[in-house]
Amino acid sequence: MFRNKECVAMLLAGGQGSRLYALTEKTAKPAVSFGGKYRIIDFPLSNCINSGIDTVGVLTQYQPLVLNEYIGNGLPWDLDRAHGGVKILPPYQGKDGADWYKGTANAIYQNMAFIKMYNPEYVIILSGDHIYKMDYSKMIDYHKKMNADCTIAVIDVTLEEAKRFGIMSTDENSKIFKFAEKPQNPDSTKASMGIYVFNTECLFKYLTMDAEDPNSSNDFGKNIIPQMLSAGEKLYAYPFVGYWKDVGTIDSLWEANMDLLGENPELSLGDEDWRIFARHGAQPPQYIGKDAVIENSSLTAGCEIYGTVKNCVLGAGVKVLEGATVCDSVIMDNAVIGEGSEVMYSIIDSDSVIGKSCKIGAPIKSAKGIAVIGEDICVPDGTVVQDGAMISKASDLDKEGK
Repeated sequence: MFRNKECVAMLLAGGQGSRLYALTEKTAKPAVSFGGKYRIIDFPLSNCINSGIDTVGVLTQYQPLVLNEYIGNGLPWDLDRAHGGVKILPPYQGKDGADWYKGTANAIYQNMAFIKMYNPEYVIILSGDHIYKMDYSKMIDYHKKMNADCTIAVIDVTLEEAKRFGIMSTDENSKIFKFAEKPQNPDSTKASMGIYVFNTECLFKYLTMDAEDPNSSNDFGKNIIPQMLSAGEKLYAYPFVGYWKDVGTIDSLWEANMDLLGENPELSLGDEDWRIFARHGAQPPQYIGKDAVIENSSLTAGCEIYGTVKNCVLGAGVKVLEGATVCDSVIMDNAVIGEGSEVMYSIIDSDSVIGKSCKIGAPIKSAKGIAVIGEDICVPDGTVVQDGAMISKASDLDKEGK
């Protein structure tokens, strides 16, 4: 039997990420690249170790190969522990047969045995698709102070944005008395961040009840939280102030990357007191050619720039060749932008090659949407990819024409 842990983190990382389209054709959403050198999952993992939580279960399901390989033994996040550390938790076959995770609550329910090994007093439930920096230990302290059964992290949003979130209504002491999932007429702007702290015993009780309900969709927001409120359990809202973005769409992923740029960026990753750790191979230094032009851009190790790069985020090993222009775009690891090509208001996924004299996307002011090129796609010379196009595979290019 393992020694007790005060808190175990359960990180939900099995979502398909269908709204990221081409970017999640071959990989789970938490493994999508971000900010040049990072992947989305780096943020909750780094938050855990920075918050003193050293036992993390990562629940995977959809396209887990890249994510599993990336996490490895957890060394980059100091989560390679003999007791605890990071553990990959895919669906598995039990005595009653194999079963996919049916929802967020069911995923945790199927892994209660993992939690029990550490006998924690608290369990923190996290999502693997948000970009933010947060000290979970402060939320746990708040949970203790309020003597809560469950504490939900909330962020204040606009009334219009509230229609897209789970919304909490609270009294003057931040005790939750109402929870509405994506209400059309919200009466509060306190939006759930998908971060929950539970007393373990209480969590197990409601997960078990939920699993026994054939009509449940096995979801925290739709089932567990409303059920706890109806039963009179003590639920509190923990207010979070700071940068937080759900990067579940192409637009929000692009926006979050752009938030890294400028003299005073909304999201700073250079904070030595709260480092975001990542796994990345050894890369040579950046090389900037004599005729290169670079403005307001983030470049990662191994980039080679011979053309023009403006207002962009470039991953490791990206090459922008002579005469190429890249503006307002996110270019992921090892992509190549060919000679004389123009890439505007686009996301180019890892290992893709844009040929010579291509035109990808359109200027941001006139574009209908972000052009997206999926992973490992070779775009032939002279190809035109319209603004807002979604290229998941090479055959999609035939629809775009040349």
